[in-house]
Amino acid sequence: MSEERIIRSFEDLDCWKVAREVREFVRQIVRGLPKEEKYRLGDQLTRASRSITANIAEGYGRFHYLDSSKFFSNARGSTYEVLDHLITAADEGLIDSKALEQARRLLESAIKLNNGYTKYLKTRAKSAS
Repeated sequence: MSEERIIRSFEDLDCWKVAREVREFVRQIVRGLPKEEKYRLGDQLTRASRSITANIAEGYGRFHYLDSSKFFSNARGSTYEVLDHLITAADEGLIDSKALEQARRLLESAIKLNNGYTKYLKTRAKSAS
């Protein structure tokens, strides 16, 4: 018999935990960017990575399942935005291919967990109506 986890806060959600890892990964990347890119690409990366966790938190705080799922969809979009910015960084020689591959794995995990929770929310919305 599997043990059911109790979710008391958005901080208990696996999708938020991995999104937080993404945010920390991005913070480390931004630290290593050349000075002139810290306020251009670095700022965009920082904002997008923060948007992931912020949207998950806001979605968790919504009262209705479908309203919540909209924010999880926004978080998914921000996850892909981070990937695009990191591809740009690699294309411009600002990060190496190893860092980009590490990011891809982390972002893929974040997207899968987000998709799973979004599916759960939509299923709950259907059963509630």
